[in-house]
Amino acid sequence: MRDPTMSHDADARPIRHDWNVDEVLALHDLPLMELVYRAQSVHRQFHAPDEVQLCTLLSVKTGGCAEDCGYCPQSSKHEGGVESERMLDAEHVIAAARRAKESGSTRFCMGAAWREVKDGPAFDRVLDMVRGVKELGLEACTTLGMLTDVQAKQLKDAGLDAYNHNLDTSKEFYGSIITTRTYEDRLRTLENVRDAGISVCSGGIVGMGESPRDRARMLTTLANLDPHPESVPVNALVPVEGTPLAGRPPVDPLELVRVIATARILMPCTKVRLSAGRTSLTREAQALCMIAGANSLFYGDRLLTTPNPGVDEDAKLLRDMGVRPMARAAAAD
Repeated sequence: MRDPTMSHDADARPIRHDWNVDEVLALHDLPLMELVYRAQSVHRQFHAPDEVQLCTLLSVKTGGCAEDCGYCPQSSKHEGGVESERMLDAEHVIAAARRAKESGSTRFCMGAAWREVKDGPAFDRVLDMVRGVKELGLEACTTLGMLTDVQAKQLKDAGLDAYNHNLDTSKEFYGSIITTRTYEDRLRTLENVRDAGISVCSGGIVGMGESPRDRARMLTTLANLDPHPESVPVNALVPVEGTPLAGRPPVDPLELVRVIATARILMPCTKVRLSAGRTSLTREAQALCMIAGANSLFYGDRLLTTPNPGVDEDAKLLRDMGVRPMARAAAAD
């Protein structure tokens, strides 16, 4: 019987939007060598195997968020050690974007610790940041919390390429991590982003206490969006003192590999991004994640408030692997 997840026959359907959780969990639980082989085969059908997109993420408004996300030190509900800071001015952000471009990044993402976007001077400043980043020739991405259809259209008019709004986990496990907004709130924001003509960036976090079925449920939700998200970040939990998840054990790197490989099979055209938590991974583990289908990295020594490998360290890893940074035109395709 033909395996619908891997057939290369003329009648194969390599891109699907009708996955069920049992199918996805069966993929996720395959013997690891078989899973990675399938993922690498799909990857080579749709992507250059020796290219990776480099993205830089900057916190433009840090701390003081009204959400209670159990993993986040920026929540005002936790003692995470992150002090609330004033919003950066546009000139500071554009200068950071220029440095990121000089280091090889093609996408610059700006994050604000907001529950939702509110109209006014702060949002107007974000729109100026987007315009400034676009003038540098970079892809512009923001992650600002929930936003309305009108706000999404304003971001699009300013030139925004992508909007990040992670599902984090499955709908069933979500209430164990966050209580201040619903899963449906997140999906509505993704719908507003898509309707405005902005690329969708949405993924999740591994290691919060979720089960393999929860991971499969989250991936099923993403894979059944039509079209698929253009970017799917896969984060390993970074436990931070003062947050409810501070005591979680480190993520087994092979669990991360499984999620990445499964995402690659489910969403062939999507850029799967190896995101937060890379400082806890060896070079070999990061290389295996890329072999399993990750073709995008956050590049730079910080991700919002958590550490990230340095630029020189990442450049050496890519060089040793024979992987080259993706050009901007290819990154935006």
